[in-house]
Amino acid sequence: MTVLSSICLIDDDNIYQYYSKSLILTSGKAEKVLQFFDGQEALEFLTQHQHEAGLLPELILLDLEMPYMDGWQFLDQFSQLQLAKEVTLYIASSSASMIDQDRAKKYSQVKGYMIKPMRAEQFVEIINSVTNTPEA
Repeated sequence: MTVLSSICLIDDDNIYQYYSKSLILTSGKAEKVLQFFDGQEALEFLTQHQHEAGLLPELILLDLEMPYMDGWQFLDQFSQLQLAKEVTLYIASSSASMIDQDRAKKYSQVKGYMIKPMRAEQFVEIINSVTNTPEA
């Protein structure tokens, strides 16, 4: 089984962060979870470590509606970074809006859009797509 070194959660909801982190760690599919409560905080970390592949996550789960810097603003800035390794990004939003889903498709970095809360099966599907592992 392929295990990711780290997954990054960017979401301002404490309960969702707790739930997702527990789900990720209990799955055994990631060694570490990086948690950020707004896009600005995450962007600062990624910018600071963009040339250090070992500190970058393999996967980012990004909420759209957050204070300070929302998911759209984060995506605009994220697309400018020159990261030392490939980072897969999924939108994890409570918005079921087709407008948001279509807008997300315009960002080449966004590999998928899921509506929260994330179920264990969805998480496994995402991990398998990142690691190119066939479903068990």
